[in-house]
Amino acid sequence: MQELDIMLRRFADRELARLSADELRVFAQLLSLPDPELAALLLRGEQGPDRELNALAARIAAMAP
Repeated sequence: MQELDIMLRRFADRELARLSADELRVFAQLLSLPDPELAALLLRGEQGPDRELNALAARIAAMAP
């Protein structure tokens, strides 16, 4: 999904260098999700069972215009 690519690229360009090791681990987990799950978290603001993934997804979504 192009929207997801844009959101993730924007986040990576701005924030990736500042992420802690734990945040990088969560980001890698987020990237490993299937597109429908990723879209649910990032585009629709749905909550999954993992609090860390939800928090990072909200942070990424907040950067969207």
